[in-house]
Amino acid sequence: MNTPMPWQQVLLIYLVMGLITFFSRYFPFLFFGGKRRVPKAVIYLGQVLPPAIIAMLVVYSLRTIDFAVYPHGLPQLIAIACIVGLHLWRHNNLISIFGGTAVYMLLTQLVFVV
Repeated sequence: MNTPMPWQQVLLIYLVMGLITFFSRYFPFLFFGGKRRVPKAVIYLGQVLPPAIIAMLVVYSLRTIDFAVYPHGLPQLIAIACIVGLHLWRHNNLISIFGGTAVYMLLTQLVFVV
């Protein structure tokens, strides 16, 4: 049987997590804030990493699809088309992500029920 942690320990954990989160958000402003110039390497990484990470997430998400078995990857492909369409239409990452997720969940729960 699990015994609950003392409230002091829980509080300490929350404080440490909060401090780490705060300093990880503050860190870039500490080094690149004010009148200091941002290094070209950091600017370059800021431009190329987001698309590269999204591409890796897409490949990771689609790696287990078996196109030989029903529903042949149709929910995923329809959701991807929805994401691309929403993004081209609104140019908003959140709308694209939430819209695509909603379409995928509706398709897997209501249309392509296995």
